[in-house]
Amino acid sequence: MDDAAPPDLVVLARRAVVGGTEAPAAVSVRDGRIVAVGPYDEGTARSARAVAETGEDEVLLPGLVDPHVHVNEPGHADWEGFDSATRAAAAGGITTLVDMPVDSVPATTDVAALEAKRDAARGRCHVDIGFWGGAHLGNLGELAALHRAGVAGFKCFLADAGAPDLPPVSPAGLVAVMRELRRFDAPLLVHAESADELRRSPAAAGRRYSGFLRSRPPAVEEAAVATVVEAARLTGARAHVVHVSAPGTLPLIEAARRDGVRVTAETCPHYLALTAEEIPDGATEFACCPPIREAAGREALWAALAAGTLGLVVSDHSPCAAGLKHRDTGDFGTAWGGVSSLQLALPVVWTEARLRGVPLARLAEWMSARPARLAGLPGKGAIAPGYDADLCVLAPEETFTVRPEELHHRQPVTPYAGRRLHGVVRRTWLRGRDVDPSRPCGRLLTPTAHRPEDTP
Repeated sequence: MDDAAPPDLVVLARRAVVGGTEAPAAVSVRDGRIVAVGPYDEGTARSARAVAETGEDEVLLPGLVDPHVHVNEPGHADWEGFDSATRAAAAGGITTLVDMPVDSVPATTDVAALEAKRDAARGRCHVDIGFWGGAHLGNLGELAALHRAGVAGFKCFLADAGAPDLPPVSPAGLVAVMRELRRFDAPLLVHAESADELRRSPAAAGRRYSGFLRSRPPAVEEAAVATVVEAARLTGARAHVVHVSAPGTLPLIEAARRDGVRVTAETCPHYLALTAEEIPDGATEFACCPPIREAAGREALWAALAAGTLGLVVSDHSPCAAGLKHRDTGDFGTAWGGVSSLQLALPVVWTEARLRGVPLARLAEWMSARPARLAGLPGKGAIAPGYDADLCVLAPEETFTVRPEELHHRQPVTPYAGRRLHGVVRRTWLRGRDVDPSRPCGRLLTPTAHRPEDTP
């Protein structure tokens, strides 16, 4: 590429998140990549083929990276498919997502299943997309091949997730999986709920949210995180604890990290915004596993993000067919456990962050830079030379009321219905081009090779 060639696009932003802070900037783009980031100067744009200037009420952010999304296709495209999920992502400022291996048919536990995922996604994605593989004792021999085929890493469960082709692993099985992944240094994402502790807890049944909360007490997470930390300590493998909700897990994670154990952790918008105290009985749209806990726990999660104990905020977008939520009966014992929030993740988190004096630069770290590192995507997650020109324009002080029927999610079921949120995404660029709902241009990513597969 000729460095003297004029840029295809210059974005002039009076407010931009660059280098961990917010400042005016001129972002020059050529061939889909950022080639320069300099001071805000209209002269920078004179030779550009196109110029975009953000408004005084707008902030330019790096496109968000969401590494915890259940797309469900193939097999359950009526729950969520690649077209609808990636439209929702782009509308929410997310330019890259990584699909979870469970809740599709088949689960992504071998190369053939990964190819089925790619076939379903090819030509239908509006943002870039990568894939996690599933790990259990029965597919240890498949993990290296899946890694070579381009999954970003692997996901496993410590308790039954209701997926016959992705069964849970025991503590000893977790060590075996981690030993195998250590050979090629792939991360293992762990759904940290203990099967033993769940068996000791009362079963969820009926409309009372308090009963659902008692069925998955904090001890369920705490025991599981202790198991993950010990396995990571023993094997030297990279472990990542997904969707942390229980504050009692935080000292375990913090102590492990101080000891040099390779463990990271994430939380989700619903744990940072919602509280058990506000959930009405029978409101199964709030059901998720682990559950939304009390307000004191929510504040502990915010403190853990500030301290670095938790490093990522991800959506854990986990939709289902509307009937599986059993909103007609309001029975938490039978309702699907998952929250739909992909399009709303940024405004939900920002609405809460601004109340606590947290700047947008920290959100960009938690929702873009660190997720990109977890997923092995070195060209994503920042506004900097050499990175993909994935950008999001946010009006942080504009508000809107969530109307489920206006969301791009396949199923209009969300606990945020009727909630007033701050932060409207006004524009999303993918590799320097506006995302066009009529023209899917997302790529299928293969992080291990750092090489994207172009989609037609």
